[in-house]
Amino acid sequence: MEAISLIFIITSILIILTPGQDMILVMSRSISQGQKAGVITALGVCFGLLGHTLLATFGLGALLMTSEILFDLIKLIGASYLIYIGYQLLSSKNPKLAMKDLPKTSYKKMFLQGALTNIMNPKIAIFYFSYLPQFVNSDTNNQALQLLILGLTYAILTFFIKAPIGFISGLLSIWIKSRPSVLAYMNKTSGIIFIILGLKLASEQKN
Repeated sequence: MEAISLIFIITSILIILTPGQDMILVMSRSISQGQKAGVITALGVCFGLLGHTLLATFGLGALLMTSEILFDLIKLIGASYLIYIGYQLLSSKNPKLAMKDLPKTSYKKMFLQGALTNIMNPKIAIFYFSYLPQFVNSDTNNQALQLLILGLTYAILTFFIKAPIGFISGLLSIWIKSRPSVLAYMNKTSGIIFIILGLKLASEQKN
């Protein structure tokens, strides 16, 4: 059981370190509004993972795999949200001035954005439903509890990996903000990436 737990931790860390929409969101928030913003966004992402943990624990992950209507609905909501974020970044004419003039986003909103971009991605629910059971001991009668513990462990690992990444990105914010061309390039690039991720999510089919 200890060996299985070690394998789960190692594979989870590798998966979490893989660049994706959550990582981009955490880094973008940190660079635009400081280290604390990145850490809070990372915390929001982890709460989104807790939602997927409950879905997997109570078997609703299976519903997403069998219900095409529900899958498509959540998929389109999540895709639309990513495209919206990308559009906002691309439509910013002067990133340096925009960050000073636009109303400052509250920490509560950062937290909610981190949670929503995660919980609205049905692929993560399906990933949870297919990944976590591989580490469940089928010889016991507490599979649901095991799923819950595995999901919580994954969410905690996510925070302790992505929060430091967000914090380090925030340390560079002063340097980046003092160079409008760099900031503009990062905004445009991030905007394109968010839109591509949104379109990719919208076009993915349930397997």
